[in-house]
Amino acid sequence: MMAIEGPFLAAVIARLAAEKINLAAYGVAFAFALVAESPIIMLMSASTALCRDRKSYRQLRNFSLFLSLSVTLLLGLFLLPPCFDLIIIKLLGLPIEVAKLTHTALLWLLPWPGAIGIRRFYQGILIVKHQTRRIAVSTSLRLLTMAASALLLYHYSSLAGAIIGAIALSIGVVAEALLTRYLTRFAIAEILQTKGESQQQLNYREIWHYYLPLALTPFIGLSIHPLVTFFLGKGRDAIESLAVMPVIYGLTFIFRAIGISYQEVAIALLGENRDNYPKVRNFAIVLGLLTSTALFLIAFTPLSGFWFQQLSGLDDLLTSFATVPLQILAIFPALTVLVCFQRSVLIVTRATHPISIATTIEAGTIFLVLLLALLYLPLSGVVAAASAYVIGRLLAVAALQRSVIPQLQQLTKKGGF
Repeated sequence: MMAIEGPFLAAVIARLAAEKINLAAYGVAFAFALVAESPIIMLMSASTALCRDRKSYRQLRNFSLFLSLSVTLLLGLFLLPPCFDLIIIKLLGLPIEVAKLTHTALLWLLPWPGAIGIRRFYQGILIVKHQTRRIAVSTSLRLLTMAASALLLYHYSSLAGAIIGAIALSIGVVAEALLTRYLTRFAIAEILQTKGESQQQLNYREIWHYYLPLALTPFIGLSIHPLVTFFLGKGRDAIESLAVMPVIYGLTFIFRAIGISYQEVAIALLGENRDNYPKVRNFAIVLGLLTSTALFLIAFTPLSGFWFQQLSGLDDLLTSFATVPLQILAIFPALTVLVCFQRSVLIVTRATHPISIATTIEAGTIFLVLLLALLYLPLSGVVAAASAYVIGRLLAVAALQRSVIPQLQQLTKKGGF
């Protein structure tokens, strides 16, 4: 359901004035907002794996609140003019009109990282207690408030499209965080009545060592987006590439999100009973095939034109720019399922270090491919970016598999972890 946000807001922005500039500014602001939230994305995985009793709940709750506040403050510091101008205007080289819209959009996105950190922590608890329907309820509220805010501002305000998108995103995620905390109250009460075994409990230092590789993983991974933005701005057909990237990202995320959400499911089921492994693995295989097949059907049929023109509101020129990179990225949902399944095995066995190493390999590969494309290949920026994403993810999967194999032996052997 969260994956609907991107295409919906891109469609709203594309129907307002100066759609290219606003789509570009919204895409850049969203990329930096993702980087800001990256250290807290894995709180759901950590909560699912670790929140089993009163002490672990309280320790991880305090850890989550501190981390959420910290990333919000860091985003605020980034928005100070000296820092923002240095990175956005001087380093990225964005046009002044795009940079101004990006700054205002990020101001409205300040509540975004903290709210996401809080709701992801509590969503992990709901997963542990098998109350996943409540997650869907809170996400439904997020979608409703986001859509209502965007449509009201679209019809009754004179705000730029990028600003409308940012406001709608923040309102939606804050509403979701509040409802998630409310819906978790009974699960929390149950956990608070549970006393854990002392030998299984972690102190704050151990939580930090366990979580640091998890925090670095999305930080490195999501830092790729501003890097891609830099290359898009410097490459061929810069404005067109910047404009279509958030639309393509939103469409692919609809299918990738299914695989991303499966990571916590696998953690919960493998953590409860190692005998669940064959079924969890087989389900991941089917899920990967189905999600990529669905995206292939859109990318290589007239459905792509219907999506980009009728639903997303792109003109003929932008549609032509978006079609080829979408076809390249059609395999990405299957790769997302695979990498999330690999991560779940490592998280359950508490071998989190290889996760950040694989993500570093992926980021480095994307940088090298984009650099080579910029210097030597006659490709538009968005085609080069799509190719870099796929090549980087393939190498990350290969790197993770080397670490997963010995952990699978531990996961499937008789006796405890």
